[in-house]
Amino acid sequence: MAVITAILVVALVASAASFMAWQQQLWLRQVENLGAQAQSRVVALAALQWARSALAQDARSSSVDHLGEGWAQPLSPLPVEGGELSGGLSDQQGLFNLNSLVREGKASAADLAVFQKLLDLLQLPPGLAGAVVDWIDPDAEPTYPGGAEDMDYLALDPPYRAANRALTTVDGLYRIKGFDAARVERLRAFVTALPQATPVNVNTAPAEVLAAVAGLSLDQARALVAARKARHFADLADFRERLPQPEAPLNETLLSVDSRYFLVTGHARFGRAKAGCQALLEREATAWPKLVWQKNI
Repeated sequence: MAVITAILVVALVASAASFMAWQQQLWLRQVENLGAQAQSRVVALAALQWARSALAQDARSSSVDHLGEGWAQPLSPLPVEGGELSGGLSDQQGLFNLNSLVREGKASAADLAVFQKLLDLLQLPPGLAGAVVDWIDPDAEPTYPGGAEDMDYLALDPPYRAANRALTTVDGLYRIKGFDAARVERLRAFVTALPQATPVNVNTAPAEVLAAVAGLSLDQARALVAARKARHFADLADFRERLPQPEAPLNETLLSVDSRYFLVTGHARFGRAKAGCQALLEREATAWPKLVWQKNI
């Protein structure tokens, strides 16, 4: 009995010691992971400073923004101690700005027509444009067709009201009548939400957006996008001269060859941890680019 008792005691002690060692190892691994995660977040933020520097330098050297410039080239994986950093910049004015649908508190007929054509090109119901206008504009009158105001949203479960203010991100579409996950994802590559109404940069716009804003067919827009790889548009006069016959009159107030809003994305890996961040930057002519918003991804 004494021998058996001794064996059991030794087994229990060994088991307890093994469990304590495992717990200690687990705790150490958690501490290491938390440290690596914190370092990854700090390293990812370095992409933001890289982007600001690239945009400030570009503003001093050129008044035209196009995809052949240095800022448009992705940041190749850059080794850092224990990991790496990568990132890139994208021109947000190459996309259709949803907040341009309402200017000075009223629906913009020109921008509404552009958005409706973009929806049609993407095989989405053009009536969705009216719902976005009503979500942004300050009045309570539904826009025809497809509009929705408080009475539509208060009938939902749970109920809520129309925002009656500008969208802050494209994800705001999820709360608007007629939009579901599939439709939002279909639109995401072609639209943005900027703090103020903006023209579309014809040097960076994808073919679908270019077709919608310039009154072109999709094939005509794709041909222009292919041609600008060899020679970007120096100004709107150059763009106008190189246009095929548009389907509708060209509204140059909706177009530009330069941009002021850019999205920077940074990814970092440090040890076993990965982190990322996104930020919207506003660049003025001579000032250091301003941070509009920032989020972890």
